Amino acid sequence: MSYFVTGTDTGVGKTRFSCLLLEALQAEGIDAAGFKPVCCGDRDDATLLAAASGGLDPEEVNPVWLKAAVAPLVAGMLENRPVDPAALRSAFEAFAAKHRTVIVEGAGGWRVPLAENYDMADLAADLALPVILVVGNRLGALNHTILTVDAIRSRGLEVAGLVINHLEDELDTAAITNKGIIEQLTGVPILAEIIHGQDFLDVEPFMPAS
Repeated sequence: MSYFVTGTDTGVGKTRFSCLLLEALQAEGIDAAGFKPVCCGDRDDATLLAAASGGLDPEEVNPVWLKAAVAPLVAGMLENRPVDPAALRSAFEAFAAKHRTVIVEGAGGWRVPLAENYDMADLAADLALPVILVVGNRLGALNHTILTVDAIRSRGLEVAGLVINHLEDELDTAAITNKGIIEQLTGVPILAEIIHGQDFLDVEPFMPAS
């Protein structure tokens, strides 16, 4: 089972979760690899995914690397190198042909613009994978999660589940109570809860039903 991983915002832990999932899948003997269609700024996310995929080449994991740390649409304009959606789709198809399971990690949130009239939601719809939503557990997470779940569903895509990522060691009232109500508000199951500093993941919720 392959997945598209998005987040309620940038910096919510998509790469951390994706790497933990890749490592857990590989520990089960599954040929799993991470794919980062676009990086902007540094290439750390792709490097981490490549390492978690068993030591792949970051060039293969990440076909488009733009140096400006802004949205891909803007970075492409600044560098006179616009993102080509067709090239992204082709790169994914070639990558997926080599691996049983592919974990695609988006850049930023669900509607980050990639090119003129084409954003991350369009790419996810083109790839047609079940979507995992990583929720940065903090004040505002409920609103961001509900909006993102609604937006994913509006594209006709399956929201496979939520991953609650604790961004801090100490939890405030919002972070403590979010988990208890977020499933009820969205109708989407929580597949994992990642505490600050956690370095493992239970792979069972992400495995296809037998």
